[in-house]
Amino acid sequence: MDIELAKTFLGVMSAGSFSEAAHRLHISQTTVTTRIQTLESLVGCELFVRNRSGARLTPQGERFADHASALVQTWERAREVMRAPPDQARRICLGAETSLWNPLLTRWVLRLRQQLPDVALQVRVQSSSELFAQLDHGLLDAAIVHLPNYHSSFVVEQLLEEKLVLVEVPGNTAPDLFIDWGPDFVTQFDAALPKPRLSAMAFDFGPLALQVMLQQGGTGYFRTRVVQPYLDQGRLQRVKGVPEFSYPVFLVYRSGAVNPDLQQAFEELRREVSEDKGWVI
Repeated sequence: MDIELAKTFLGVMSAGSFSEAAHRLHISQTTVTTRIQTLESLVGCELFVRNRSGARLTPQGERFADHASALVQTWERAREVMRAPPDQARRICLGAETSLWNPLLTRWVLRLRQQLPDVALQVRVQSSSELFAQLDHGLLDAAIVHLPNYHSSFVVEQLLEEKLVLVEVPGNTAPDLFIDWGPDFVTQFDAALPKPRLSAMAFDFGPLALQVMLQQGGTGYFRTRVVQPYLDQGRLQRVKGVPEFSYPVFLVYRSGAVNPDLQQAFEELRREVSEDKGWVI
């Protein structure tokens, strides 16, 4: 199948209309329509319901979405492999959730450049659902996440036991900041704290919330390794007598897919974690 057909399908799915997809893909709307009609002819079913408000997936289209994404990702990875210099035929593709790129993923990559200089690295920072989908399709070798997907084809290894603790700026404890650390945290938070989850400021990205709090004051839940240097400096202090929440980090990879390079990469990650450095971000 022409890979452009799959890309156009994903473009329409993301944009929600043929016209917006044409704008984003820098092609005409007629080209988009023709490609989707060709794709539907090839798969033998209608993939989109068209109406004046745009285009939405049919049930068949929803089933095809993962396959289209896998086709495009496989093609892009194949192109990257073929463009690699002959002396970099060995490759490792790693991923991490957004909250783990700094500093853990960064330090892992730096270690690998020192210890495996002949191995080409491909590194992705994405949502956990995207990472698991790529692991499942063999497009990713390993990922570090907070909430693992337990699957018969995955190996899940806990790297460290992290906590989310409530900290505040001494003498300047307002406003209250709520950081969304994921569905597990939200569930634990609502169950443990009797008051409603009402905050003057809400964030879905911890490093941003921390920088705001350090500069303007406030109170919020943050990872222990990240706030420890600021606790040591006296810029933050822990709030006593309040719940703490588990927030472990896991390594996930495909069962039976570990080659010597990947095994060494895992050992370097374990060494990095064992050194227990402060996570200054």
